[in-house]
Amino acid sequence: MSSDAQDDLQLVPGPAAVAESTNLAESESQERHTPYQLCTWNLHAFHRFTLCAVEKLDIGNSHIFVIIVVVNPPPQGLLSRSWYNALAVSCKRDDSATVTNDWNSSIDFPLIETQNEEQSAMQEVQLGSHTLRSHGVSVAKTHMHDWLILMLLVLLEICLYIIHPFYRFVGKDMMTDLKYPLKSNTVPIWAVPIYAILLPIAIFLLVYYRRRDVYDLHHAILGLFFSVLVTGVLTDSIKNAVGRPRPDFFWRCFPDGKDFYDKWGDVVCHGDINVIKEGHKSFPSGHTSWSFAGLGFLSLYLSGKVKVFDRKGHIAKLCIVFLPLLVASLVGISRVDDYWHHWQDVFAGGLLGLTVATFCYLQFFPPPYHEEGWGPYAYFRVLEESRSSAQAANMVDMRNGRAAQADVGNQEEEGSSHGFMGLHLADDQSALTLEELETGRR
Repeated sequence: MSSDAQDDLQLVPGPAAVAESTNLAESESQERHTPYQLCTWNLHAFHRFTLCAVEKLDIGNSHIFVIIVVVNPPPQGLLSRSWYNALAVSCKRDDSATVTNDWNSSIDFPLIETQNEEQSAMQEVQLGSHTLRSHGVSVAKTHMHDWLILMLLVLLEICLYIIHPFYRFVGKDMMTDLKYPLKSNTVPIWAVPIYAILLPIAIFLLVYYRRRDVYDLHHAILGLFFSVLVTGVLTDSIKNAVGRPRPDFFWRCFPDGKDFYDKWGDVVCHGDINVIKEGHKSFPSGHTSWSFAGLGFLSLYLSGKVKVFDRKGHIAKLCIVFLPLLVASLVGISRVDDYWHHWQDVFAGGLLGLTVATFCYLQFFPPPYHEEGWGPYAYFRVLEESRSSAQAANMVDMRNGRAAQADVGNQEEEGSSHGFMGLHLADDQSALTLEELETGRR
């Protein structure tokens, strides 16, 4: 048999072919081997690949192998554009290579990119496999306790808003810094949930319709709600405990401009009760803390999605990340301009909101500078579980294949030890030899 035929036998995956190639390799000299150097199949194990046929074409010093592969489940995204094209692998002869019959090693197809960025792209191929329709209910049930905690936080926030804050002592000498004019809000209270909650959710939905990953959508919304509600509870708790008067407290306490104090020098307000109550909630700024909690979370989310820390130096990505923080900062500045807060209130509120947003984001997503920062922890955990199950299935297939090869080898050995018409000619004392037949023995 020629060397090319031997190579064909080594490349065709089947028990008989592998057995025959093994026998040829044992019978012939090692220096006759001119193996093909195959590359690595760097595809993830959550797809099952069935090799149907391999056709070799000799072109000059190179050999082209046309490979027909069946993929189950059908790939999407990057793989769908690559696998459904003609797959060809050009392999050059390598005299220094060693012969291998390991068909479980991976092959690197030129149609599919490699290295770290392509590996993350291969992970993104699976994004369409986890949608709201297929996994939405199961994901929500998994985090049922988290949603119940959110409901409790909502009730707690309502209670903190209703109760009265601490009415601290405000003397006549302190009124010098509390006589700023009473103005309306530049950013009304009803606008805060729109840009701090609804706007980020709208962006989360856009990302979902692009990637179809229910884990990313669910964890982004859940993390955003936790960020805003935890910040709100902490902010109102501190407001009620501190009871710092606002810069316009004088006009809240004395709308007519006539101040009055008791015998201890404390103010005796005669204005509207609700207005006076609101005047004791200066520290920290609720507008600012909510803004940084929602928009800060959005900024972290976008930094992971656009891969702002990919070491490529794209300033445009930083602009996208800084835009939500700029909006939150402008909201905080407006609170000082409206004389509703002191600058310390705004600074503390922004720091509080951004800190809570960071903790809530890292609860569900890797850091933006991480290699896997573009997706939630749950997504990669599902991929790892799928990869482990697929590897276990591959191990079972390998064992079955080896068992089949062993059966074929045993059958061939049994066939070679039998003579014509099935007469056993070796290692059987009851077999008749030619000499015994001629002499008439037995």
